[in-house]
Amino acid sequence: MKIAVLKATQAQADVVCRTLSAAGHTCHAFDDIQALFGQLRSQPFDLLVLDRHAPGLRGDEVLRLLRQNLAERPHVLFTTNSGDTWNHAATDWLVEPLSAGAPLARVEMLLRSQNPSEPVAEREVFGDYEFEPDSERVFVRGNAVTLTHKEFELALLLFKQMSQPLSRTHILDAIWKQGPDISSRSMDTHVSMVRTKLGLRPENGYRLMPIYGYGYRLDRIG
Repeated sequence: MKIAVLKATQAQADVVCRTLSAAGHTCHAFDDIQALFGQLRSQPFDLLVLDRHAPGLRGDEVLRLLRQNLAERPHVLFTTNSGDTWNHAATDWLVEPLSAGAPLARVEMLLRSQNPSEPVAEREVFGDYEFEPDSERVFVRGNAVTLTHKEFELALLLFKQMSQPLSRTHILDAIWKQGPDISSRSMDTHVSMVRTKLGLRPENGYRLMPIYGYGYRLDRIG
């Protein structure tokens, strides 16, 4: 993917770019929004990684300018601090401080969603939890756990985005493809079933918690 990165400082942008470039993506770091938009007018980008608190940058203003000036709008991934309550359905989020692999994990998830024919890994392992995407089987400390199709997709999404808040909009888009008939209660029920079946509780080293007015987050604790 071709990615543009704008952070609060050039040094921060360079760190993100090094991580993404090492994974094979083409990454360009920018030090101000004017320089970024100058490049957007002449060359396309697949993704913009923007620090919402970069000088002169307002998230809603960026989205408005993209809608007005670009025929093909890139995906936008905002980084923000944990106390920021600003939200917008058209964006994706990472909450700082970022782990070393967080931007890359989110970019890889986006890449897979855009290329559904890409081969799927035989097994995804997260500590004591093992996921087999082809067969949709889950093993917890070697013991098989039966999940429905949606429960499996939801659980795998939560583990891949460990410690990152996931908005309800993001979950709907990833699991239910924004189905208009999906109620908020249905999502809560699926989350509850995943928590119960996989034992995602503090005594087992995990916490699957709701974020009021936003969505859910899975944390590994202890």
